[in-house]
Amino acid sequence: MHETTAIYGKRVRTYDVVLKVLIYLSAFSSVFLLLGIMAYVFVKGIGVINWTFLTTVQSSAKETFGILGNIVNTLYLILITLLFATPIGIGAAIYLNEYAKRGRLVSLIESTTEILAGLPSILFGLFGLALFGTVFQLGYSILTGALTMTLMILPLITRNTQEALKTVPATYRSGALGMGATKWYMIRTILLPSAMPGIITGIILAVGRIVGESAALLFTAGSGFLLPTFGEYGSGLFEKILQPGGTLTIQLYLCMSKGQYDNAFGIAVVLIIIVFMINLLTKHLSKRFDVNRRN
Repeated sequence: MHETTAIYGKRVRTYDVVLKVLIYLSAFSSVFLLLGIMAYVFVKGIGVINWTFLTTVQSSAKETFGILGNIVNTLYLILITLLFATPIGIGAAIYLNEYAKRGRLVSLIESTTEILAGLPSILFGLFGLALFGTVFQLGYSILTGALTMTLMILPLITRNTQEALKTVPATYRSGALGMGATKWYMIRTILLPSAMPGIITGIILAVGRIVGESAALLFTAGSGFLLPTFGEYGSGLFEKILQPGGTLTIQLYLCMSKGQYDNAFGIAVVLIIIVFMINLLTKHLSKRFDVNRRN
């Protein structure tokens, strides 16, 4: 392999130069592919988006199409799923990282978590329909979809929280315990604040998966698009949880299956904007809760 001499006397191998070029080419190809997809979707769908599209529900009588009901259903699903998954995932990570002794049980739990993370989403949909929809008699509802999504994102939140806790220096633990603090007080006041950027990143990545999921929710949450009714003391808002609710991705799938390509691309533009905002929120919150950077 041909070699040349650099300015500082180091040898520059042609093999290294070729690899460096390939690495840069791969990076630029990824960026170009992402920009190409976004540009194509925006060109095809931006013309569909207007105030009516974003603030109404579809109506055959009025011959209008809107996605407000799907946006509300998506928000319902995100909030209920995180309400279940966040405390369980963070609690499991704290147990595995701070309390459990290394052994077969911990290895089994971690292996199970990794297997769950790798299962196809349609299997979660079938399981959620059988367990929550049939056995618990919840039927096609937002609650059934949220419980199913809880199973899907638990591995993501748990593993991210574990890795975040592992990055906290051991001296923080020994110093707090040496000063007489209890273990739970040390975890609550020192470990969790220090690991908060990683924990928040995991939660928001989980939100991204909820927003982008369709297969599992098609089996569990259904495809309803109506808005909740505002009954006495907000009763309609709670009743909506037990009703079918199609998210944005489900509505996109239905539009494509019906040949409504313009509406489908319009929904795709909204989804891209939501994902972009989630990424911005991730960076902002990670910086805000970074204890080491603030100190």
